[in-house]
Amino acid sequence: MATSGRRNDDRNSQAFGRAQSSGSSHSYTHVASSSNFNRRGDSSSRAVQQFSADARLHAVYERSGESGKSFDYSESIRTTNQSVPEQEMTAYLSKMQRGGLIQPFGCMIAVDESSFRVIAYSENAREMLGLTPQAVPSLERPEYLTIGTDVRALFTPSSSLLLEKAFGAREISLLNPIWIHSKNSGKPFYAILHRIDVGIVIDLEPAKTEDPALSIVGAVQSQKLAVRAISHLQSLPSGDIKLLCDTVVQSVRDLTGHDRVMVYKFHDDEHGEVVAESARPDLEPYLGLHYPATDIPQASRFLFKQSRVRMIVDCHAPSVPVIQDETLMQPLCLVGSTLRAPHGCHPQYMANMGTIASLTLAVVINGNDEDAAKGTSSQKLWGLVVGHHTSARYIPFPLRFACEFLMQAFSLQLRMELQLASQLAEKHALRTQTLLCDMLLRDSPTGIVTQSPSITDIVKCDGAALYYQGKYYPLGVTPTEAQIKEILEWLSAFHGKLTGLSTDSLVDAGFPGAAALGDAVCGMAVAHITAGDFLFWFRSHTAKEIKWGGAKHDPQDKDDGQRMHPRSSFKAFLEVVKSRSLPWENAEMDAIHSLQLILRNSFQDDVSNSKAVLQGQSMDLELQGMDELRSVAREMVRLIETATAPIFAVDLDGRINGWNAKVAELTGLPAEEAMGKSLVHDLVHKGSQEIADKLLFHALRGEEAKNIELRLMTFGSDQNKKDVFVVVNACSSKDLASNIVGVCFVGQDVTGEKVVMDKFLNIQGDYKAIVHSPNPLIPPIFASDENTCCSEWNTAMERLTGWSRAEVLGKTLIGEVFGSCCELRGQDAMTNFVIVLHNAIDGQDTEKMPFSFFDRDGKCVQVLLTANGRLNMDGRSIGAFCFLQIASPELQLALKVQKQQDQKLVSKMKELVYICQEVQNPLGGLRFSHMLLRSTNLSEDQKQLLETSAACEEQISKILKDIDLENIEDGSMELEEVEFVLGSVMDAVISQVMLVQRERGLHLIREIPEVVKTLIVYGDQIRIQQVLADFLLNMARCSPSPEGWVEIQLNPSFRETLSGITIARIEFRIICPGEGLPPELVQDMFQSSRWTTQEGLGLGMCRKIVKLMKGEVQYIRESERCYFTIVLQLPVVKQL
Repeated sequence: MATSGRRNDDRNSQAFGRAQSSGSSHSYTHVASSSNFNRRGDSSSRAVQQFSADARLHAVYERSGESGKSFDYSESIRTTNQSVPEQEMTAYLSKMQRGGLIQPFGCMIAVDESSFRVIAYSENAREMLGLTPQAVPSLERPEYLTIGTDVRALFTPSSSLLLEKAFGAREISLLNPIWIHSKNSGKPFYAILHRIDVGIVIDLEPAKTEDPALSIVGAVQSQKLAVRAISHLQSLPSGDIKLLCDTVVQSVRDLTGHDRVMVYKFHDDEHGEVVAESARPDLEPYLGLHYPATDIPQASRFLFKQSRVRMIVDCHAPSVPVIQDETLMQPLCLVGSTLRAPHGCHPQYMANMGTIASLTLAVVINGNDEDAAKGTSSQKLWGLVVGHHTSARYIPFPLRFACEFLMQAFSLQLRMELQLASQLAEKHALRTQTLLCDMLLRDSPTGIVTQSPSITDIVKCDGAALYYQGKYYPLGVTPTEAQIKEILEWLSAFHGKLTGLSTDSLVDAGFPGAAALGDAVCGMAVAHITAGDFLFWFRSHTAKEIKWGGAKHDPQDKDDGQRMHPRSSFKAFLEVVKSRSLPWENAEMDAIHSLQLILRNSFQDDVSNSKAVLQGQSMDLELQGMDELRSVAREMVRLIETATAPIFAVDLDGRINGWNAKVAELTGLPAEEAMGKSLVHDLVHKGSQEIADKLLFHALRGEEAKNIELRLMTFGSDQNKKDVFVVVNACSSKDLASNIVGVCFVGQDVTGEKVVMDKFLNIQGDYKAIVHSPNPLIPPIFASDENTCCSEWNTAMERLTGWSRAEVLGKTLIGEVFGSCCELRGQDAMTNFVIVLHNAIDGQDTEKMPFSFFDRDGKCVQVLLTANGRLNMDGRSIGAFCFLQIASPELQLALKVQKQQDQKLVSKMKELVYICQEVQNPLGGLRFSHMLLRSTNLSEDQKQLLETSAACEEQISKILKDIDLENIEDGSMELEEVEFVLGSVMDAVISQVMLVQRERGLHLIREIPEVVKTLIVYGDQIRIQQVLADFLLNMARCSPSPEGWVEIQLNPSFRETLSGITIARIEFRIICPGEGLPPELVQDMFQSSRWTTQEGLGLGMCRKIVKLMKGEVQYIRESERCYFTIVLQLPVVKQL
């Protein structure tokens, strides 16, 4: 897309290596213009190159004169590939950050932090503060602002105390704004403070009211508006980023009253796009416009990450110079100043749009985990929310803070939506890859371009092609066969050692024949499969993808492209993206590379023995993992039984199957009596039954819940024993296949705290004796008035935080108490706290929200926060009560162990998915071998062995597709019914037990009537083969050894239906002597809610498959032998 800052060496390929799972290293390259690198790790170099382009554009504008009238915008955009001297770059960055100018709607003073001495001030500060010399002499000597003045002398005594207190704060910005008054004039100001390298900068914005209480009320009202907007965002359905952006622009416009609000998204190649807009009907829409990367310079983007709210009140207003101490080494840093003047050509750009005032809010989201692991920035500027107004407009700081607060919530929501979109895209690519692989195994390789789905479904493209064994198979918009051969020659000459290449411009990549391809084929991704086999994906030029979302451009518009205007930017963008496609995104390249590795193995003519070794190692790894999992499970059981926290569990029917000693002690109900009782109907108090029922309903569907209060009944002879209150976390219990088999509840006894808390909430009159009691049952409590100021802070809170009641009373809980005194763990914690506190004041209570902060000594405190509204006698809200609950060490330990178990299960599932994926490759080799053998001269016995081998291979393939067992569990699995010879199935079944028979020295007895061997029936051949083999193998393993035996009998009978169809009722009986299967194996087979052995899981699944086929399974144990009886009814086709 945008190519500003292109250098002369763009044709040079840049390669990088990627370690693969096989242990080998494959190089893959991305070739593009230097501003458009699209792979991980190239973003920083792209940004540096964009800095150069920005600096060049700025230098051209500066040389065009003060008015900028001779500045040709479109031409300058096209010529930003010229190099920029280092001095010019340094000067450009210095002007952006240390420009020495502020906007005139406020004034600025910079102060040495240790001495309070003024080290810099804006020229308008004296006038705004009323410090200009008086025409009539005054008896009292007025203070005069100059370098070296003590800043405290310029404001009233109470204001000076506030400044002194703020200067001592660890995080000074959390206290903003501070309400102060000028000593001379008495005028009120919002003081917005931030630290810089040489001291503290105080931005002073005139306030409209002289009552500080009204300022607090205004700030609280702004926060409430933001909280309502956030609640609206959080209520939106997931999976719709467009709806999320449309909602946020409307919310910001409602908050600020701007004429136009837009969401401006940055693409991977740094260019921007307006993706959402809310505007006055008479304004020209900008929705859908794309802009070159230089429209918002990299230096400005850096500033937005540092200071996330940027307001320009009047672009026509002249800037005010800053006067500073001559001893300072460099101009004052104004990055964090709310007053910093707009830089360079930006005011002219605004004026050309008819925009006088603007408000820009940064949308910053956390980057990917790889960046964080490498130590690089984990935050990414995703885009901006921009407000425009056609006249001068000032937004007070409290309202700007509310907008910033809204942006934090929007960023969190947006990141979740982006992750969801990424996961869905990866899932789609993986599903398509799986279908393509299956197609490869069943048909010739050309099927991936001639059938559906095809390789065009892997990534977004206009065309794709396969070059296989010297033949060309195109699909969609592609080069001709002659042109593809030219591309192959070019790849061989310049990129011969690489396994792939991607570019958004074949012109910039250096392909000589790019001009002949035209706009139809601009971008290309190629994957080198084998020596002469390649896969290609092609994209047309970007302009084809760009859609204009508003009114079409009128050719008679006065905007001639030379002035800086949105439509000029759009034209310039289209100009620079000629002969360029959309860039290849990271996820797309990963999908291509993954498919490349799979196809490379599938295209091989021979199957290496290493694949079989890998399969064996994978199975060993799985078995080893099973042992580790059993060990973890045993440790978990031991911890549960001995834990001092109440822990209990239920099965799928909601009946108790786990009841530890602590919960037995609390309720007076022994474990043996609790087993089998209904949690909801037998153990939970009537008042909690509805909550418990909903909790179970959601947990059994995988929706886990935390910090839910349940009231349990008590049992035993003690009639005075009252009910027990526990706060529980409900966690879905899962088996190795991630099937939910019940719910585990890990709780904490809060009966004592509940009694005290209820008494506290219901008490009338004087409650101080309870709140400030040193009784350890009194929880930490603090309270807020209706303006979020701290009105209560009990003894338990003093012990917990280290801050006394006197130190925090009267301070705002948001910012001063939690923020400055008790620092919160990240901005997200502050956002959640603001929402909870305001919701409580508005009457919406919050129960047991996880809450973390640092005490006075810097120790992290993790608690559960409950916030309840406070009402006066008339029922009007007067604030909120907040209770903190500290999790017991036992509960924390139990939750930690449970989390480790969940992580272990996820790890095992990943291993299982990996094994299923990797086994596909040797299976493909087996199929290929079978295909070759069928074309040779084989004897009848050899043909029979080949068919048996092929049937076993098909059985493996079918089992691998059953990784999601839910279809078998719920009975929705589709059976593949075909005609087959029953004797062939029996040969395949018996072949699978032969190795076990020989290893254990068993005799195999077969009683199969001749009529059955030649019988052709109709049914799911592979499933029948699977279940019979599983039952036979388990009996062989359990038969006494040596000199033991295992017998399989087939007893057929026939009947004819009214429609004339013959039905064969076949009873399969599998017999072995001795005690037979272990009891736990039998229990696993017939217990659908739980299993403890791998073999038991397999037998249980086979039993359900038989049930799906309308069959029956019985296991019978007699005095000297045991046997399975499997009965199936199959339609007869004919007799051989």
